[in-house]
Amino acid sequence: MPNLATNYLGLDLSSPIIAASSGLTDSIEKLIELEVHGAGAIVLKSLFEEEIIMEMDEKIHAMTSRPYVYPETFDYMDEDPQEDTVRKYLRLIKEAKAAVSVPIIASINCVSAQKWTYFAREIEKAGADALEINLFVLPTDMNRTGDENEQIYYDVLKTVKDQVALPIALKISPYHSNLSNLIKRLDDMNVDGIVMFNRFYSPDFDIKDLSVTNGQILSGPDDYKNSLRWTGIMSERVKCSIAATTGIHTSESIIKHLLAGADAVQLASVLYKNGPEYIDVLSKEIYAWMEEHGFKSIRDFKGKMSQSKSNDPAAFERVQFMKQFRNFVM
Repeated sequence: MPNLATNYLGLDLSSPIIAASSGLTDSIEKLIELEVHGAGAIVLKSLFEEEIIMEMDEKIHAMTSRPYVYPETFDYMDEDPQEDTVRKYLRLIKEAKAAVSVPIIASINCVSAQKWTYFAREIEKAGADALEINLFVLPTDMNRTGDENEQIYYDVLKTVKDQVALPIALKISPYHSNLSNLIKRLDDMNVDGIVMFNRFYSPDFDIKDLSVTNGQILSGPDDYKNSLRWTGIMSERVKCSIAATTGIHTSESIIKHLLAGADAVQLASVLYKNGPEYIDVLSKEIYAWMEEHGFKSIRDFKGKMSQSKSNDPAAFERVQFMKQFRNFVM
């Protein structure tokens, strides 16, 4: 049987299929089920920057109020018997490492390099195998330049890298004036992995009562094209790992991303729709495809269709658009 093993963030994975950060990765029972069905690694449900800062501020306020009148009381902050969200997260990491054998990747969802970054050290102490930082910087502030938006990425990476030895992956947005340059600069700063791409909340309009509503929460099976393009463009051009996510719902889309050069893929929406057991289905289909094409391992075909290895690099860019659509008719 073909071997699905891969390496992501310097971690050995038995499969390139990673359970993405979601409500499916927030308890030990769910993590065990994901491992049983073949997940190669698990990204824990994200803790938000605002949660970390809020609880830190509340704790500092409590410790500097009566009866805690001495500075030495800060030494005993960890003895607070009430388990807050932050400590629950650290406990989840510790229990996950004891309960499953696949790599456990912690996740922080943030918009800045502010006070939350100290928490990376706590994540490392708790035993996480890596940290994924999901940067939700939607460029809507007209008073902030593109360079200022991108500086947030560099600041977050440097601040966290200076504090921990953990492998760090950045889950990024495609909304940049020069995405390839951003990724290359992050690679030059020794980011361990790039996850393409995060999925922003999208509003919608209800035209009956003229209200703002939620857009589609889960991705669709055709939403993978952008991550496929940029995986193919950046593969072999950076030394860091690449994981693809958003819209990857089938074994075919998984194989496409591996051919483009991804080291792994992250799934969430399709697991919400079909359950963790669907990983078994996807794995069997990838096995069958590999056997059909004579591939013994992921290494045999990973990156085989990346832009850097393509006989037609323009197929990823505007020339192909001209070729396909100039004379397009229905």
